Amino acid sequence: MVNHNQTLPRAGPGREALREKGQFWTPDWVAEAMVGYALAGGADTLFDPAVGAGAFFRAAKLISRDVRLRGVEKDPAALAQAEASGLAKADLQGVEIADFVSRDGARPWSAIVANPPYIRHHRLPPELKAGLRAFAKRLLGQSLDGRAGLHIYFLLRALESLEPDGRLAFIIPADACEGVFAPVLWRWIVTTYRLEGVITFTREASPFPKVDTNPVIVLIRNGAPLPHFQWAQCRRAETAALKDWLGGGLDNLSSDDLYVCEREIEEGLATGLSRARATLEANGPVLGEFAHVLRGIATGANDFFFLTLGQAEELGIAPEFLLPAVGRTRDVPGDEITAQLLGELDGRGRPTLLFAPDGRARDQFPAAVRRYLSKGEQAGLQHRALISQRRPWYKMETRQAPPFLFAYLGRRNARFIRNRAGCVPLTSFLCVYPRIEEPSFVESLWQALNHPDTLNNLSLVGKTYGNGAIKVEPRALERLPLPARLLSRLKLSHRGTETRR
Repeated sequence: MVNHNQTLPRAGPGREALREKGQFWTPDWVAEAMVGYALAGGADTLFDPAVGAGAFFRAAKLISRDVRLRGVEKDPAALAQAEASGLAKADLQGVEIADFVSRDGARPWSAIVANPPYIRHHRLPPELKAGLRAFAKRLLGQSLDGRAGLHIYFLLRALESLEPDGRLAFIIPADACEGVFAPVLWRWIVTTYRLEGVITFTREASPFPKVDTNPVIVLIRNGAPLPHFQWAQCRRAETAALKDWLGGGLDNLSSDDLYVCEREIEEGLATGLSRARATLEANGPVLGEFAHVLRGIATGANDFFFLTLGQAEELGIAPEFLLPAVGRTRDVPGDEITAQLLGELDGRGRPTLLFAPDGRARDQFPAAVRRYLSKGEQAGLQHRALISQRRPWYKMETRQAPPFLFAYLGRRNARFIRNRAGCVPLTSFLCVYPRIEEPSFVESLWQALNHPDTLNNLSLVGKTYGNGAIKVEPRALERLPLPARLLSRLKLSHRGTETRR
């Protein structure tokens, strides 16, 4: 008998290899709960389109000795791990070695459960990505944004394979509900299928505590859509409450380990299915009414364009081609950037200068700049994807020094930073430009942005990752709700900003 509390074997591929394959194995307590939901409809066969180490097959055998196991797996090495974890060869006889997401004409199944490969869009080969986008357009009737990862196409292909009244349970990253593609994806799903449940996890209960992803489980039935769904938050790892709830009909009952509530579909789509129900007033003030947001500068080669003071002096590059800059969030430990901080970074040998040539012809630069540009060309920088789009390749994109920076996706909490040093940020930051430049307006907005109630609202507009990290894209940050009572107390009004930018 298999000890289902043991850690699955991890011999073989290292973490980066697993990331390339998108393989992060499902813990047994989660697998058993998901399979319980899928089989609760009376299915006698369980289908897993990404079998991996076989967690769902092992769970199915615990629930029913008579269940038939079928699946697809692209990586034979993963099936070897499945055998090592306790499955017999006979358990894996129904597994086809193939690429599930790329094939057409799959047979229908009444119970589908999966932890699909988590491979982000930029890791997908161009030909595969084009084919998947064409498939999604045929299925949805409209294009899906190109930033959808492989797991999104696994979900679509699996839904296409779901029998009438069949059940599907997928554990996927929260970006499936928060990414720019999410509105199109979920509008199609909730009008074509019945979304029965969404399960989220607190940081303490995460099934993947050492992986930079925030997982959610979606429960979908091939039946008539309903106007509501069950939303749950799992608050303790290894809890039996999740298995009991999923196998027991999704009753709207909460416990210390599992919070459950019923939500309207439209509210869930507006808030984000992976997020708790919003308590803010609808149509309230948002940051975009007070400021506009741009991403930081993308150099395409930080090791060439982002210099230390010592490097700039050794190269002999004149100050007119250098801008004070900050490149990574951990270089800013507090919520302000000052000239003193930049000096301290210089003293530690950290880059603080952006080499920012303009678009003039090469022969119009000083000799030191020409020599350095020649070094860049010898290194082949002009052929890099981002840099090759510039004309000429060395022309740096420009940003005015923003009064505020927004730091995201760091190990620290996402936060706003006051830029008192007049530096320009690289892509670890967003630039926030108040629509009114009067000092009193800027200072009041700074107080509003730094308020805990405002910072708490970041989870309503950002993409959540593991360990509490949040990534907020520029347009999403402009949708950040600002507490109306706070704005009133600060006497901060956005009226007139359209004419005073």
